[in-house]
This record gives sequence, structure tokens and C-alpha cells, in this order.
Amino acid sequence: MRKTIHYLKGDATQPIGDGNKIIVHICNDIGKWGAGFVLAVSKRWTEPEAEYRKINDYELGNVQYVSVEDDIIIANMIAQHGVGYDENNNPPIQYGALRICLADVNDRAYKSNATLHMPRIGTGLAGGDWQVIENIIKNVMSVDVYVYDLN
Repeated sequence: MRKTIHYLKGDATQPIGDGNKIIVHICNDIGKWGAGFVLAVSKRWTEPEAEYRKINDYELGNVQYVSVEDDIIIANMIAQHGVGYDENNNPPIQYGALRICLADVNDRAYKSNATLHMPRIGTGLAGGDWQVIENIIKNVMSVDVYVYDLN
């Protein structure tokens, strides 16, 4: 059963609603943390960055889950290759890896009766196309998704 994507104004690091929540965002595969949405994450919690930096193999498609509050988990999704456009002007977003990550996150959310919360993942520094990303979300998700646009 497909669930709804809800678009709202707000801060994805302050997810709305009751119950379990998973905040998802994209990380790169080279261990760099310090620009984009991760700055907001790090401002609110120290654990997601600390745990990300402990990873030995940043393999595309992997997801690292970090509990930050009783009802909030951060999903560090490795779905970006490097940090800039390559020599052929391709963006660092890796849509195949993102699909794998989101399927994993959806499975965890479904099993824990959680909702998913995110900014417009992959559209900032990763250079992705929101229409492509939204289609991946629609095709993979079976839980409610909340997409936040800053005020």
C-alpha cells in the first residue's frame, strides 16, 4: 500500500507528529561531512556526524541508523559519489544507490511503525533532479513521508 508524500514548510530536524520518526538525508561515499543539510543535523545532535566518521567503508547503497532521541532516528544514506560534479559534468547523486537506501529505510520504518522526514534530499549539493527523486520515493515507500521546505 502506497502512502502519501506530505509537503510542508518547516525544518526537517524538527519533525512533526507523534510516534517514531526517521529523518533521512544523503551522505557521500568519501567521508566528508560539513555542508548542506548535515550542518542542521550537527547543530541539533552530535551523534550522527560522530557515527558517520566511524564508518570504515562508505559503500554506496548502505544506510547507517543513529538514534538521537527516544522517537527519532537519523538515517545516514550513502547515495552520493564524491562531493562535486565529475569530469563529464555528472552530479554526485547516485539514483540507484538512493533507491537501495530508501528501500532499506522504508523496510525499517514499516517494521517500527515510523514516518519518514526529509528535506528535498539530493537536490542541493548532490545535484539531483527532484522529479526523479520524488518518483523513486513514490515507487519505494509504503509509509507516510514528510518533505520539508525551509520557511
